[in-house]
Amino acid sequence: MSLPPPPPPPTAVRTEVPGGASVCYRHPKRETGRKCTRCGKTACSECLVQASVGSHCVDCAKAARPDVKTRARFWSARQPAMITLGIIGLNVLLFLYSAVRDPRALSGDLTITHFQLGLFDGGLKGGARGQLPDGSIYVTEGGQWYRLVTSGFMHYGIIHIALNMYLLYQLGHMIEPMIGRVRFGLVYLAALLGGSAGALMLSGGGVTAGASGAVFGLMGLAAVGYYLRGINPLSTSIGSLLMMNLFITFMFRGTISVGGHIGGLVAGGLCAFVVVAPAHRRLPRWATYATPVGVSILSVVVAVMSVG
Repeated sequence: MSLPPPPPPPTAVRTEVPGGASVCYRHPKRETGRKCTRCGKTACSECLVQASVGSHCVDCAKAARPDVKTRARFWSARQPAMITLGIIGLNVLLFLYSAVRDPRALSGDLTITHFQLGLFDGGLKGGARGQLPDGSIYVTEGGQWYRLVTSGFMHYGIIHIALNMYLLYQLGHMIEPMIGRVRFGLVYLAALLGGSAGALMLSGGGVTAGASGAVFGLMGLAAVGYYLRGINPLSTSIGSLLMMNLFITFMFRGTISVGGHIGGLVAGGLCAFVVVAPAHRRLPRWATYATPVGVSILSVVVAVMSVG
């Protein structure tokens, strides 16, 4: 990244008093023997700023400072997983919102927010009735396809969201810097929608919520990426993590959405064949963006067919 050349240094001013003593250019009553190494103006210690080489007066330091747009680009470049952190923040905010509406959300109980944003057959087919924890009945409306996305940001209790966000943090900091922010966001969305589609295909009638489908998609992306490079995924930490989570999924399939986890895993694996393909395959760059978009569309189609 090339920056515009720095502005020319300010013209030095005469800062001497009778008798030959030098004074600070900003404080005429202060004698000093120091000068700005850029423009040569004499300045007191208060008016000099330490630079990489020597000291600059406050005017030179201000003139050399990048503009707001450049500083914003520098800040953005120093954030290795900004999309990951944004997704985590959105999950936490929505969890806090549900807890404020009903504190029972902290312990993992179903609340009205789960029924409004979670994923279950009635939320898409219409006319279904859900029993809320307080005994009231909430009747859903038909065609609420936004639930395919919002359900991936809802969680049951502190432990549920803590485990999912921990895995997302670890996987995001590994994958996002490797494939870039835009592709990471597209893959995450594809895995989230794939998890929703899988949950609807194997729905048991309960309310499904959580980011684990998308997290499984990231594990699938990493595992297939290793495989494409001739590395046995089971010999890596990603493979061990995936096997352990699959074991837990099927061990507690009565309370964990098997369809959601498998759907997200398949969606992430499909994206991996293009998004993290080895360089020698010479795939066009546009395909690395189009593939997760295509997987997202396919997931929505499967979801529609599952509840049709």
